[in-house]
Amino acid sequence: MYNHDMERLDKQKIHAQESCTDVTDRLADMAVDDEPLSDESIKAIESSREDIRMGRIYTLEQVMAELKEE
Repeated sequence: MYNHDMERLDKQKIHAQESCTDVTDRLADMAVDDEPLSDESIKAIESSREDIRMGRIYTLEQVMAELKEE
């Protein structure tokens, strides 16, 4: 397992001299978003979740079929 993990880290290097610590630090920084969601974004997410709960959604196939008809 260790070798596989090291290979995955090596593939994430920006340059050959980048250390594994630098890679993990960079990836961790990318994973954290310091900017909080706006009230508008939170409301949009809540609205979308309600649409999903109520079945007001379309599959990709349904959308593609509808676009072909137009």
